[in-house]
Amino acid sequence: MEEAVFVPLGDRYQPDVPPEAAARRLYHVLETRRSVRMFCDRPVSRETLEWLVRCAGTAPSGANKQPWRFVCVQDQTLKHEIRVAAEREEREFYARRASKRWLEALAPLGTDERKEYLDVAPWLVVVFKLVKDEEGYPIYYPDESVGLACGMFLTAAHHAGLVTLTHTPSPMGFLRDLLGRPSNERPYLLIPIGYPSDDCVIPKAALARKPIDEIMIVE
Repeated sequence: MEEAVFVPLGDRYQPDVPPEAAARRLYHVLETRRSVRMFCDRPVSRETLEWLVRCAGTAPSGANKQPWRFVCVQDQTLKHEIRVAAEREEREFYARRASKRWLEALAPLGTDERKEYLDVAPWLVVVFKLVKDEEGYPIYYPDESVGLACGMFLTAAHHAGLVTLTHTPSPMGFLRDLLGRPSNERPYLLIPIGYPSDDCVIPKAALARKPIDEIMIVE
């Protein structure tokens, strides 16, 4: 067993204002983030994606296993193949898999099986979670770890002036097949990323945020 080695904390980010002011400032940035389904084809550089993935890679993870893979797809043919496969699963979802209650919850958001944005967005980022490491041992807390990394990716994308969507076609096994990923990786999230179209609109229902007294309890 490898013994733990400790080093000084070193430099850390310290805002130029008190903590409450810094948190408020970040909130006012993040409150403008929106899930978008209307993209334009304006290019986004590979360097941008690399920095966003680096941001995601700073997330904490169980035993520091960092069980995430961000597969960034730019190839138009491959993006279209992903769209075709995703729409196939989504047609099944809306026609047969989803419960009446689930469909009622989605109705105010105006979603359906059509996913044109998968063709239009300049990048599709497919996030995979590792369920086993290179030696075949199970990963600790993979869902929690990858979820944290995805949240940081979305935050970084918004900070960079880009828009995103979290898309979870179910089942998502086709993504592993199309992208040739190994069996120890499971599709976790599909994130189109780019710039909004000039005529971009979003569902009014998506603007609703629960007030602080509904999401925070102080004991």
